[in-house]
Order: sequence, then C-alpha cells, then structure tokens
Amino acid sequence: MSLLVVGLNHRTVPVELLERMTVPEDRLAKALHDLAAREHLLEVVLLSTCNRTEIYARCTQFHAAVGDVRDFLAAHSGADPDEFADHLYTYYDEAAVAHLFSVAAGLDSMIVGESEILGQVREAWQTGVREQTAPQLLSRMFKHAVESGKRVRTETGISRHPVSIPSAAVAVAAEHLGDLDGARVLVIGAGHMGSGLASTLRSRGVAEVVVANRTVERAERLATQIGARAIPLTEIADTLVDTDVLLTSTASSEVLVERAMVEMVMACRDGRPLLVVDVALPRDVDPGVGDIPDVTLLDLDDLKEYAQRSAERRRGEIGKVRAILAAEIERYRAERAAREVGPLVTSLRDLAEDVRRGELERFRAKLAKLDPDARELIDAITQGVINKLLHEPTVRVKDAAGTPRGDYYADALASLFDLPTEPTVESE
Repeated sequence: MSLLVVGLNHRTVPVELLERMTVPEDRLAKALHDLAAREHLLEVVLLSTCNRTEIYARCTQFHAAVGDVRDFLAAHSGADPDEFADHLYTYYDEAAVAHLFSVAAGLDSMIVGESEILGQVREAWQTGVREQTAPQLLSRMFKHAVESGKRVRTETGISRHPVSIPSAAVAVAAEHLGDLDGARVLVIGAGHMGSGLASTLRSRGVAEVVVANRTVERAERLATQIGARAIPLTEIADTLVDTDVLLTSTASSEVLVERAMVEMVMACRDGRPLLVVDVALPRDVDPGVGDIPDVTLLDLDDLKEYAQRSAERRRGEIGKVRAILAAEIERYRAERAAREVGPLVTSLRDLAEDVRRGELERFRAKLAKLDPDARELIDAITQGVINKLLHEPTVRVKDAAGTPRGDYYADALASLFDLPTEPTVESE
C-alpha cells in the first residue's frame, strides 16, 4: 500500500485551467466519495483552494491510481485529459509526505508563509475523516503535517508580519491607487477569505467598507464585527456607482459580476476609475470587465509579483523551516513504521501460536496417553521453540523500524508469511 499525491497549482497551470479544476465546498463530499469508489484508491483527501487542487491517496498501484485521479479530474472539470495531463505533478510515498508537510508549512504557497493554507489543510483532513474517506493512514499523515505547520510558524519567522492572500490583495490595491485612505470599498463574500479582506481593509483607513453576500445574515454579522455596512447581492450595481475598489472572493461556481452590469455602472460614474481585484477561484468577475474603459481588473495572476517580493523578505527563514520539516518528517516516518511493525510482529506471533496449537490439537489423542507433567513439558518446549525462532527476527525488524531496511524487513515478513498489513482504525 502506497501514498500518492496528484495535483495542479498556481505555478503549473494558468488561472483559467486551475479554476476549472477547483472543487467547491458544497461538492467536496460527493467528490471524495467519487474518488474513494475508484478501484485503486483506498483512502482519499482532497485539498482544493484558490491556489491548488490536490488529491492525496492511499493506493494499491501507482500508475493505475494516477489514472483514477486523472479520470476524476477530467469528469469533474469537463476537460480533455490531454489538456491538463502535462500540467499534473505526482509525488509518491516519502515524496508525497514531504510535499504535504511543505504545503502545510506555507513553503509551496503563492505567498511564502501565508497563514490560510494551514487552516485549509486542516479542513481538508477533517472533511476526509468526517466523510470516512481517510480513516487511517492519511488521517495520521495530515494530523502530523498540521502539527508541523504550527511548529514552523511558532519557531521561525516564516509567518512574521503575516502576509496572506487577503492582505496581499489589499496591498496590491493600495499600490494601484497610491493610497486607500478615504476610499470606498465593496467586498463581495463573507466567508473566510471575504472576512480577511474586510478586516484588512478596515485596518488600512478606508472611508467605508460595504459587504455583500448571498446570505445577507452572514454579511450583516461580518459588517457588525468590523463596523461596515451589509447589502444583498442584488444591490451590487447600485453600490458600485460610488465605489472606488471592488474586492471579491466567494465560493460561487458562477460569475457574479457580469461585464454588462459593470458597463452600466461605469456609464453613471462620470469617468471615475474603478479598481476590481478578484481573488476567487472560480472567478467571480467576468474577465471581459477588464476591457471596459476606466476599469482595472486584477486577479490571482497579478498577485504573483507581490508574492515574489514577499518571498524575498522571508527567504532567510526558509532554511530553518526546511530543517524543522526534515526532523518532523523523520519523526512521522519512524512513528508510521513503528505503528505498522507492531501489528505485523503481533500477527507473526499469533500465526506461530496458531500453528503450534493446531499441531498439538492434531496429536491430542496421543498426547492424552501421557501423564499431565509430560503434557505440560511438551507445551512448554513447543512454546520455547517458537519464542527462540521468532526472537531475533522480531528484534531486528523493530530495531530497523523507520529505516529503508526496516521497510524491507516488514515487507518481507508480510509477504513470506502472508500476514495482514492493514492497521486498525483509530479515531483522530
């Protein structure tokens, strides 16, 4: 049984393709069960954010499992596999573990050290556990990755002066306008990202923040927290007439801001420019909005330059992060090996005891003719033979746990004696 991750991210594909691969939150459970039902995928966790879509799996065969994931992505996105196959990255076993730990630590993010990804990794793990698609190995791996991500942020400066996608979006908006003081801003979305946008804006001295959301009650709760005003989505056009900046990030699978609506709004603004920053994936804003005179449309691709500058400031911490991750990965590997070797050794001893008892039972009639002391002696001798035969192999496999030699020993024992290798299900 092996670990596998197959995915695409902001570095490997353009936004247009990445947004087609995104799995919205309301479709995540169905997607997990779709993946788990495939022949070569035993456990599955799906991590889908505005920067990546990755499938982590415990699989039976590497190439067949990659094929299962590719088929899922094609069916989900409606894309021809040839359209995205060259953009996929795959990691196997130890490389898959290292990749997840790097993601949780923020090293693989568009903005190095960004804070949102750790929570997203945790949510992906918890969803897999809740939907019972990651009951064992993947659950333990994700739990350890989340713990490592917390340690990295506590012991290094990788997240010092936190930079997140919301803060980056606001910073980029400020760069384009020169300043946000006195600006009127409309935020569409009151979820995690929208809350981050609204809170960051309020700390930048804007004149007014308006929050729009499909569920008005949620917009009102966020507005109350930051001293903003809440509106339903139906009032977006009217509000945009007097807005300087539109920031949007929802989980909608449909475009919320159409070109025709913005053209109508701009006709009422007397030539005043409008800045639109869309950090949603799939995108909330019709890309054609960027072609309207006096409208500047920025999306995730436009945050990459800012992200690169941020990475330069944090580069000095990356070595420290990698050292922590190396230690944590080694600890995880040792714990995994010990967890798997323990039941394996127990299974081997149980098998030997079953054989011993079976043979004694086979000769029960003859043994019954012996006196009790002789029968006890035979029982003790056969137990001693089993213990002596198994002592050295079990000591060696336990001592080597967590090393390549230990993996070899464990695989050999399981194969030679046809021992079960599945760990027992544990609650996390």
